[in-house]
Amino acid sequence: MKKELIVKLRKTFEEAAFDYQGIECWSARELQILLNYTEWRNFENVINKAKDSCKTAKQDINNHFVEVNKMVQIGSGAEKSITDILLTRYACYLIAQNGDPKKEEIAFAQSYFAIQTRKQEILEERILLAERLEAREKLTATETELSQLIYEKGVDNKGFAKIRSKGDCALFGGHNTAEMKRKLGIPDNRPLADFLPTITIKAKDLATEITNFNVKKNNTLYGEKAITDEHVKNNKEVRELLGKSGIKPEELPPEEDIKKLARRVKTNEKEIAKSNSFGKISKKD
Repeated sequence: MKKELIVKLRKTFEEAAFDYQGIECWSARELQILLNYTEWRNFENVINKAKDSCKTAKQDINNHFVEVNKMVQIGSGAEKSITDILLTRYACYLIAQNGDPKKEEIAFAQSYFAIQTRKQEILEERILLAERLEAREKLTATETELSQLIYEKGVDNKGFAKIRSKGDCALFGGHNTAEMKRKLGIPDNRPLADFLPTITIKAKDLATEITNFNVKKNNTLYGEKAITDEHVKNNKEVRELLGKSGIKPEELPPEEDIKKLARRVKTNEKEIAKSNSFGKISKKD
């Protein structure tokens, strides 16, 4: 496939995309032309195969193939209603995979939509990762503030570790930090929070923020015991709040190590950047 054709096809595919209720879509009628199918009935057969593939992948067909009616001109100013289908990027990818591979347009679309779909997957993964990383960084800052506050209240580093562990015990239904690490299979030398889901990290942060607020506000909170009681109370109350939504922190499975996940996403970004070059797409030159 010539570079000039790739540039042209890429431009037409991108220009054909439009926004529908916040979702990037393509019209099946327009895609039919872009993929060089002259007869709608032939292209409709490809669409039906794509729907079968969507169902096999356990995806809701109605989320990716939406039938609509639109008016088209048929001459002398007259119009008639025809059926069209709004297609998501994933639907277009499935159509390309089920199309005639001898058509240059299909060969291009297979690469184009595969790359675009993978980019979307990485984007969604990055959004979730960013949220988890942000929560983790926030917890680190909040716990650092607590350690500084209680140092001024007569508590050393060992005391801080015990306060945090007893807070965890209250949050995790009787399991302290060390026990939760064993329960979740986390190495002893790694922080528990690096493997917790976002909701649990935020729960720990909220309880610690409340402790910080009250330690700063209440001069009677002095010494390890008083601050421990305060921190345990706050973690119990946060646990009760989660319980109202049916969430038990100790029963949630561990997440992938944040550091490992961040490295993997970064590697994926590099792979997508390479696969998006003309050299990769134009293997059939």
